Amino acid sequence: MALERLSDAADPRVSDYTGLTDTQLRRRREPAEGLYIAESTKVLRRAIDAGHTPRSFFLTDKWLPDLEDILARFPGVPAYVGSEAVLEEITGFHLHRGALAAMNRPAPLDLGEVLRDARRVAVLEDMVDHTNLGAVFRSAAALGIDGVLVTPRCADPLYRRAIRVSMGTVFQVPWVRLESWPAAIGTLRSSGFLVAALALGPGSIELQELSRRNPDRLALILGTEGEGLSPQTVQQADVAVRIPMNAAVDSLNVAAAGAVAFWECRAGTR
Repeated sequence: MALERLSDAADPRVSDYTGLTDTQLRRRREPAEGLYIAESTKVLRRAIDAGHTPRSFFLTDKWLPDLEDILARFPGVPAYVGSEAVLEEITGFHLHRGALAAMNRPAPLDLGEVLRDARRVAVLEDMVDHTNLGAVFRSAAALGIDGVLVTPRCADPLYRRAIRVSMGTVFQVPWVRLESWPAAIGTLRSSGFLVAALALGPGSIELQELSRRNPDRLALILGTEGEGLSPQTVQQADVAVRIPMNAAVDSLNVAAAGAVAFWECRAGTR
């Protein structure tokens, strides 16, 4: 194993891990440099099982036994080991979930390839909260969504918090960042998808009615936190859909709404 000891927080070898709590910086830097950070041994293993390759590992001595087999699989990849104090100074937070790894970002997937055999896809419009984004991916993986499309202004599915909340399921569900939106609604429609916007409004139908239709191919669009979907998106969708609520509750958190819709509209159950 290529163990390299750290004693100085300013060590240039670990620049991939500096300032991990600075969200604005990392959102720009990680895609530009072709990397993302996998946090915790479970997430790290899922990333590697998905075929992603590590640039380096970053951990304290106590996590070495847990990663011994992984480190042996990548003998040429440096494993930076240091005290908890030094690692916290580098990253900006205490590592209590295990090791970190700087991973090479996989090549972007082709939209046509993702849609080709899919029956159920989710579209995330301008979702900026990484916790919600990760939760939607976890539900998508669990409830039969074949692909996730994220709009140009949507948060990064490979940001550390999104990966962690998803429990690494962002590596399981194929996803594509759309080049233009809502123009891509036309692509979905031409690919045979019924496009359904989850939105409150006088013209919306109840979710159960959509599930009774049981379309062969369905795209469910979820909006940003608070504001929901843009009026333009709702207008261009084939149908607007609402989840019926008990009195005095007008909506669910977007991640919860997504899980309900994914379950109710899953393919092959009617």
